[in-house]
This record gives sequence, C-alpha cells and structure tokens, in this order.
Amino acid sequence: MGVSYNRLWKLLIDKNMKRIEMQNLTGISGNILARMGKNQYVSMETVEKICKKLGCSIDEMMEFTDDEV
Repeated sequence: MGVSYNRLWKLLIDKNMKRIEMQNLTGISGNILARMGKNQYVSMETVEKICKKLGCSIDEMMEFTDDEV
C-alpha cells in the first residue's frame, strides 16, 4: 500500500500557495517536501504540522493507494 499527496497539491493550488511557501509556513525541511513530492511516507508529526497550519484534515491532504512505495 502506498500513499498519495495529490490532494495536498490540489489544496495548495486552491489556496494559491506554492510548495516552498507551505514549507516555510509549516517549518518542514526541503528533504521532507521532496519525499512528499515522490509520494513517500513522512512522519505523523509532519502530517500534523501541515494540517494545523493549512487548516485541513488528514483526508483532505493525503490518501492511501493500492500502489507500492
């Protein structure tokens, strides 16, 4: 089972925000942002930071897929 952050990227488009702006707002590292861009797992702490700063829930930013990581 894999993970997809496509919902997050669509949310950023809706908020007219670039990925780097989200990185600065949430305080996540560039390495974590790169992992998310490749649909790789990140820590729950990172997911929580993003959700709190963007005012969204987990299911609004990510979903599990049938694809392998």
